[in-house]
Amino acid sequence: MEVKIGLECHAQLLTKSKLFCSCSTDYQGAEPNTHVCATCLGLPGALPVVNRRAVRYGIKIALALGCCVQPEIIFYRKNYYYPDLPRGFQITQYDFPIAFDGLVRIATGEGDGGKEREIRIRRVHMEEDPGRLVYRGTIDTATYALVDYNRSGIPLVEIVTEPDLKSPKEARAYLNKLRSILEYLDVFDGDLEGSMRVDANISIEGGERAEVKNISSFKGVERALLFEITRQKNMLRRGLTVRQETRHYDEVRGITLSMRTKEFEHDYRYFPEPDLVPIRIAPYIDDVRKEIPELPDEKKQRFMAQYGITREHANALTYDLHIADYFEAVAATIEPRLSATWIADVLKGELNYRSLAMREAVTRITPEQFVVILTDLKRNVITERGATEIIREMLDHGGSPGEIIEQKGLGSVGGDELATAIEAALKENEAAVQDYHAGKQAALNFLVGQVMKQTRGRSEPKEVRTRLEARLLEYAK
Repeated sequence: MEVKIGLECHAQLLTKSKLFCSCSTDYQGAEPNTHVCATCLGLPGALPVVNRRAVRYGIKIALALGCCVQPEIIFYRKNYYYPDLPRGFQITQYDFPIAFDGLVRIATGEGDGGKEREIRIRRVHMEEDPGRLVYRGTIDTATYALVDYNRSGIPLVEIVTEPDLKSPKEARAYLNKLRSILEYLDVFDGDLEGSMRVDANISIEGGERAEVKNISSFKGVERALLFEITRQKNMLRRGLTVRQETRHYDEVRGITLSMRTKEFEHDYRYFPEPDLVPIRIAPYIDDVRKEIPELPDEKKQRFMAQYGITREHANALTYDLHIADYFEAVAATIEPRLSATWIADVLKGELNYRSLAMREAVTRITPEQFVVILTDLKRNVITERGATEIIREMLDHGGSPGEIIEQKGLGSVGGDELATAIEAALKENEAAVQDYHAGKQAALNFLVGQVMKQTRGRSEPKEVRTRLEARLLEYAK
């Protein structure tokens, strides 16, 4: 059964004020209903005024996604009643959005041979955010809900795909790529709570589509789609009808629940917003185009060509702009392939384990300090294990590489000390020596471990193995 998935992503723009009034968008952690005014509360007589920066950000996003930007935009009223919508309508765009017809490329495989697929963008438009409902309990069991209008009027860009996605995994890959592009443009902060919310449309061959509304995390999108695929396939196998409807994803229980029969466009009674005139944006397009930086795909190709790193490392290093900048700062001094390996494989792994973002990590391990760690590694001052231990210690407790090497005794052993450790291991484990000479290869691994134990991990396993094999050969003679 063919699966078709289309996503509608609502991204909060990084403006200081709301879309149609001067209220601050810095509402995170504020008391409910403290960042509001007559306009964003929809009080009689209050008139909207368009935020110019938000419009420029919308154009910037459309250009970065390769869309056809329209010369003129018109705001519409989308009419429906819901408690978090104070006016009884939402100011959005309909026939005249910012742009149509773009695309995002996503990876469909891993490694250097990984292929990419194009996900078409149907449209990009702007709209205001409604308020926020806080349910006392789950959405289907709560006896009442509270309304916070701090978010009412926050500027959003909605990015709508064609139903080109074929699996929940692809949907998550698309969302990761979209977030990366928006953060490169400096118009969006993915770390803000509720900064991107997703409506996921999914259908299976032989049934109607269901829309799962307001999913607040990428993991939630993937899980909601997995649940919907199973639910719809089971219904079709039993000969039941999958009807077109709107559903809610309960993140606690990992299930979707029916909210209402799916509305159609004519139910919203769209008509042009009479309090806002059409806005001609054509004169701004060229200026905004000059503001677009090097985007992830372009940076990935440059990294592979300029630094000679693998596609896998280039993908990992360019996903986050902060990681890309960090890598370039380190690679300016240390051999790029070594830098790429330690940043993409080791540092990123340690950050993921601690749920730390690179913007936080930079304050704990500066690029200059990372250069010191890799320099010591290249000069055999420390081992790979020691370098990893230094990174962990700096992320957890701070300090400098030199201080940590001294405090924890992480310096590599010298040649004489290693030779002494090898002799001690051979003397204490004569049975293993005999096993090795009898052809048992596992005995060599055991002896390497014993030498590592003697040196407290301050020697490189490869060097230990090489020198140990040479010494065992002498034993045989």
